[in-house]
Amino acid sequence: MTEKEMWEIYTKNNNVNGKNYDAWCFGGDASIANKLAKLVANGIKTATASAYQLYEIENSPLPAVGDLNIILDTDNNAVCITKTTKVYTCLFNEVSENHALKEGEGDLSLAYWRKAHKDFFSEELKEYDLDFDENMVVVCEEFELVCK
Repeated sequence: MTEKEMWEIYTKNNNVNGKNYDAWCFGGDASIANKLAKLVANGIKTATASAYQLYEIENSPLPAVGDLNIILDTDNNAVCITKTTKVYTCLFNEVSENHALKEGEGDLSLAYWRKAHKDFFSEELKEYDLDFDENMVVVCEEFELVCK
């Protein structure tokens, strides 16, 4: 299903007028990105984190409570729609065990979250000639599944 088809179904069934959405795919290699999309669609992954620096570099607004997002797989098929319920920033090394659990990845531990995200952020920042730093600011976003 395309993002437009999913949006049409969602808006028709939920009387959503005048609302917009963002459509995006999780970063990383295709197998990981698709796995993360499935975790969201199955209600396991209810949070994500991103590097604050990239919002500044790309001059993009931070996610906001109430935002609607169509999660795509790596073939640009719509997997599900989420609604942002909470957004906050903190230092990488201050991300909580609770947030790591909500991300729904690996063994759900903070240790796993830190290792996986250190690797991911290091690769992502390298594209901008930036280095990973455990004191970097991350944007933590929580969401709920509203359509699949």
